[in-house]
Amino acid sequence: MTVPAPVPESADSGSGPLVELDDVNKWFGDLHVLKDINMSIDRGEVVVVIGPSGSGKSTLCRAINRLEPIEKGVIRLDGQPLPAEGKELAKLRADVGMVFQQFNLFAHKTVLQNVTLGPVKVRKVKEAEAREHAERLLERVGVADQADKYPAQLSGGQQQRVAIARALAMRPKVMLFDEPTSALDPEMIKEVLDAMVDLAKEGMTMVVVSHEMGFARTAAHRVAFMADGRIVEESTPDEFFTNPKSERAKDFLGKIIKH
Repeated sequence: MTVPAPVPESADSGSGPLVELDDVNKWFGDLHVLKDINMSIDRGEVVVVIGPSGSGKSTLCRAINRLEPIEKGVIRLDGQPLPAEGKELAKLRADVGMVFQQFNLFAHKTVLQNVTLGPVKVRKVKEAEAREHAERLLERVGVADQADKYPAQLSGGQQQRVAIARALAMRPKVMLFDEPTSALDPEMIKEVLDAMVDLAKEGMTMVVVSHEMGFARTAAHRVAFMADGRIVEESTPDEFFTNPKSERAKDFLGKIIKH
């Protein structure tokens, strides 16, 4: 792993942030899980969201592509507010790649079929073109030799790398990772993180919810620390890990370092 490259300018879209959250609030019943969230993410930026369990990190990640609807506030992707539902939401969601904790691959389809399905069905890409692109992506994440296998025949680390390739196959503008290594055995974590580091180096815009502090230190342009539904502080990894400003962050880091 190396320090992140400067945030590149995007060649395809205009200026301004790629993802914007303005006064975003979310409740589950009486539980206020996201409280007045304000954040903007530039093209090519890697933002790692960390914090204690129950702080709202995963809900924030899932709200960005409206897997979790919000009750108050606005989320914009490339300048466009997220639609509430319907075809426009589906179209916009195709621009947001999502990698989950539990892989979520189709068990009855091969690795190659998992990766080509979205582009063919949603993007209306020709099958031959989708297959060619899928093969390149599987090579890129190091599982090209598993293309004809089914998910159950793969290790957890291999399945998660297939999930990354599947998300990339849609040619998304931004990739969301919701604790992508939390379901993996320790020896499988590095191979997934390495694939994510490579993406970061290539300039992919990424929002990563993770407990992997090493990844946050080395691959992030910015660390956002959440606690009790709020973004308590944001800074560069070096600033955050060497000189956290809030008592909440100091306490969190102190517990991690001690263990």
